[in-house]
This record gives sequence, C-alpha cells and structure tokens, in this order.
Amino acid sequence: MEHIFSNAAQILLLLFLTITLLQSGIDKIMDWNGNVTWLKDHFSKSIFNGMVPALLGIVLLLEMVSGILCAVGIFQFIASGESDMAFCGALLSAITLLFLLLGQRVAKDYEGAKTIVVYFIPTIFLIYLLQ
Repeated sequence: MEHIFSNAAQILLLLFLTITLLQSGIDKIMDWNGNVTWLKDHFSKSIFNGMVPALLGIVLLLEMVSGILCAVGIFQFIASGESDMAFCGALLSAITLLFLLLGQRVAKDYEGAKTIVVYFIPTIFLIYLLQ
C-alpha cells in the first residue's frame, strides 16, 4: 500500500495512458474497416495516401504495446515500487503520440493535432516524474 501512496501521481498518469491507448487500439481492432475508410479520406491529399492500412497497423501496434507496458508499470509500482516498465510505457506512449501528431499535421487537421497535444503534455510530465 505504501507504494501506491508514494507513487500516486505516476500510477494515475499510467492509468490515464493505459485507458487512452488500449481503448484507442481496441477501437481500431473492433472497427478496422471503418477506421481505414475514414483515414483513407482523411489522408487522400497527403503523402500518406495509399499507405493508410500499413500506417494504421503500425499505430495500432504502438498503441497496444504502449498501453500494455503502462498497465504492467502500474502493477510493478504497486508490487515493488519499481518503475522500469512504467518508464518504457511512458516513453513509447510519447513516441506513439508523436506519430499521431505527425499524421494530423500532414493531413492538415490542426484541431486534431491540438487534441494530441492535450495527451502529450501529461505523458511528458510522467516521463519527467519517472526519470
């Protein structure tokens, strides 16, 4: 119990990333065709035109691995107070969010890019706390 209280901010931020990334990844799995169709239109006038299914697969993999690492990091914090998995999860989450940000900027979806930044800020704060 002492690890929970002494690492509450880190655990809550990890939980935030776990929920965010796993939900996003599961949504991509459950509605793959809908996501591909929407994203093909979204990127139709960009350099990513024609690469949507492959890029979506990469983002899906990054989101799922990031979310799983963050979840494992929570359990590691609670069990031992260690933060190895948490740090890996937070770092991969930041990289994943940068990939998503790049996609939004390339598609000239500046409102969508702003939304990614809202997720990026607490992720960077978590990395700071874990260093």
